[in-house]
Amino acid sequence: MNRSHLDSELRLIKDGLLAMAGMAEEMIKLTMKAYSEKTDQPVELVLDMDNILDEMEIRLDQACIDLLALQSPMASDLRFATSAIKILPDIERVGDHCANIARRAPLLNHLQQVLPLGLLEELGSEASSMMRRSVEAFVAYDSNLARQVIKDDDKVDELYHHCYRELLRQMVSDPLCIERASHLIIVIKNWERIADMATNIAEEVLYIIEGVSAKHQHLRSETTIEREG
Repeated sequence: MNRSHLDSELRLIKDGLLAMAGMAEEMIKLTMKAYSEKTDQPVELVLDMDNILDEMEIRLDQACIDLLALQSPMASDLRFATSAIKILPDIERVGDHCANIARRAPLLNHLQQVLPLGLLEELGSEASSMMRRSVEAFVAYDSNLARQVIKDDDKVDELYHHCYRELLRQMVSDPLCIERASHLIIVIKNWERIADMATNIAEEVLYIIEGVSAKHQHLRSETTIEREG
């Protein structure tokens, strides 16, 4: 195996992954801007960027497969390549979720609010923060930051459920707002899913660094109990 060629291929994949992540973060910002400033202008840009992300994912996924098939990486290089294959679709899905949120901005921005704008902004900000920090953890190989991102997913889940309950309450009290509230339920669910994608990325960062899966902690706990018993 040519080590310099392997390093070059790994660098290309990492740089491409970071470029995708940077674009996804920009899409999040534009999506939040569409709602906070009640403007439709960022929507088309978000949709165009989503198409670019799709193309980048396909190209980089093939690069990872080629590396695994032709370079036979070992140890940490193998963990990086296999994790990259999992991280790429997570970043692409962030783009999909942003597009889903952005598509509803032209409608919701011209209707009366049924959910306090501050709640929607807080949910978007928390999801955005998780995505940004998951990428920072990947760049810096920072396991502590990755663990903090995973922990913060609970905060986003609680905020999502709070928004969801508030929208249900509004629909029960005023049937005329059902259509608006239904669109907002889709919006908040997509923000919650962006946080899930950030969590997935953070879990893969831990795997790259430590070689241990951070997924399904309850299963690991049960295994530990069985062994101790």
